[in-house]
Amino acid sequence: MGTVTLVGGGPGDPELLTIAAARALASADVVLYDRLAPHETLAELAPRAELIDVGKRPGHHPIAQEEIERMLVAHARGGADVVRLKGGDPFVFGRGGEELDACRNAGVPVRVIPGVTSAIAVPAAAGIPVTHRGVSRLFTVVSGHAPLSPAELEHLSGLAGLGGTIVVLMGVSNLPSISAGLLRNGMAPDIPAAVIERGGSAEQRTTFADLSRIRETAERAGVRSPAVIVIGEVVRRALLGEAEARAVLADAVLRSGSGV
Repeated sequence: MGTVTLVGGGPGDPELLTIAAARALASADVVLYDRLAPHETLAELAPRAELIDVGKRPGHHPIAQEEIERMLVAHARGGADVVRLKGGDPFVFGRGGEELDACRNAGVPVRVIPGVTSAIAVPAAAGIPVTHRGVSRLFTVVSGHAPLSPAELEHLSGLAGLGGTIVVLMGVSNLPSISAGLLRNGMAPDIPAAVIERGGSAEQRTTFADLSRIRETAERAGVRSPAVIVIGEVVRRALLGEAEARAVLADAVLRSGSGV
């Protein structure tokens, strides 16, 4: 019997892999990896492993989740030490809990190596703290993979009154419905928002606008997945200079490979 290790690969930059993650990859026999995991350097990170791409793309899931779980169990039962390399953290919208259950139910030894979640790391790379003294003392991470229900939108709009921050993962395609729903539920139209594409990479780009204009601004900028959406007063922290931070947020697109 082999083993399965669920590894969080961080937001994509190989330098954000943990030491434990690098060690697991170095000793792996098989690596099943996602498209948002740091896979471009996998041949170097996992020199002895068979590398299997099981990544999903928006609207395109060539390998079903059930098949991925079957592959994990089958390889481990065959005696292999298997790494399931996922983007971000396995337990933050990564279906890591399902894969953990599948291995446990099959009697396969399994462990989890946490990763740096893009919900925090990507805003940080753009100069946006998800919390900030006197500005925001709480944040909520939301999956934007599907349209939010009216009850979810009402809950999120209530965060504005608490000075909270909303971080949306996988939400580019649903940005129009998310922004419109928050406005319908009473969120102030001048709340600042940012969409950070390819966070932490050399192609990182951040699109800024207030909530009432973020949809059209993002469309005009040609925003594409993968991207992280941040809504809240903390977004102003990414703007350079106190005077600009206090000013009404203007449309802006900043390009940076190393943050602001």
